[in-house]
Amino acid sequence: MGISWRIAKIGRISIQIDGSWVIIFALVTWSLAVSYFPQQYRGWSPFLYWGVGLATSLLFFASVLGHELAHSLVALWQGIEVESITLFIFGGVARITEEVKSPLMEVLLAFAGPLASLTFSALFGFIWVVGRLFMSPPLAALARYLFVINGMVALFNLIPGFPLDGGRILRAGVWWLTGDLRGATRLASSVGQGVAFLLIFVGVWSLFRGDLGNGLWLVFIGWFLHDAARTGYRQLVVRDILREMKVGDLMSRDFQPVESGILLSRLVDEYILRLRDHAYPVVEEEELLGIICLHDVKAVPRERWPTTTVKETMTPRAQLVIVSPRDDCAQAIRALSEHNVRQLPVLEEGRLVGLLRRSDVLNAVRMRQELT
Repeated sequence: MGISWRIAKIGRISIQIDGSWVIIFALVTWSLAVSYFPQQYRGWSPFLYWGVGLATSLLFFASVLGHELAHSLVALWQGIEVESITLFIFGGVARITEEVKSPLMEVLLAFAGPLASLTFSALFGFIWVVGRLFMSPPLAALARYLFVINGMVALFNLIPGFPLDGGRILRAGVWWLTGDLRGATRLASSVGQGVAFLLIFVGVWSLFRGDLGNGLWLVFIGWFLHDAARTGYRQLVVRDILREMKVGDLMSRDFQPVESGILLSRLVDEYILRLRDHAYPVVEEEELLGIICLHDVKAVPRERWPTTTVKETMTPRAQLVIVSPRDDCAQAIRALSEHNVRQLPVLEEGRLVGLLRRSDVLNAVRMRQELT
């Protein structure tokens, strides 16, 4: 996923749409208004086709959001923080900060989404019947489509291939039987990749038969599922590796502090160009005042460098995320990602003892993966 925009906030959960969602929303609306509804229901005006198509598309993606909200509510009930829900080209994804603690929790979390989709399907099925009884073809048409599509979403997500909900249920069962979460994830991920290859094969076969639209869509879904299955297993392995290490194991003690009063021109000439580091802690009398980074300097016009001090440009300590040498590396790397920074200052008893750099963590993880 690429650029995303926040459109709402439900409690502490940020609701976002990815740039790719705009494309699929437009395509679904166009397909419904130009192809599906005109073929199924003749004699409507173009305005009505587009109106029902737009309303159906909005309600479909609202249903996808409801599917992900169901996952999120169960996660919150289990004490797991949910950062955001993002709608994108292949549906939606809830960003949950940590793995579940037990197979039962996994099953409850995984089944919540399909259950929500089945509930939406039943609701729209009821509206479809009511719409037909009261002679409201547009309402019945909208509800019929959403009845079918929500049922399909529920069934597709119950396919036993990780990271689909059915794959998570499969993982939970293997985990419960073996007690090995990593092994269960590896098995469920392999099944997920197998399902992905099957979808790609069916998609290619459809292309050869002349069904361009469905064929391409199946190939894209298969490719996405294959990538997601591999990535999901890798992320678990990385989390396991990071849990075994502390910040003190990976932090760099080789850093160059600078004084707050020096000018940016001197910082550039004597530190950045000579030492070629991106970030420098600002320290005076062993007290951390802040950090100045290359992007902080670049934000100041070059002609002001000879008259602007580090103190005026740095990110002050109050705005920094501070970690301790005894902190879990998994939590630290999450902080690096959440705050989109390259390094975190490491303090012990109020004194700066190191910097935890993103590159150091990634190198350590890569090395451990190669050794396992």
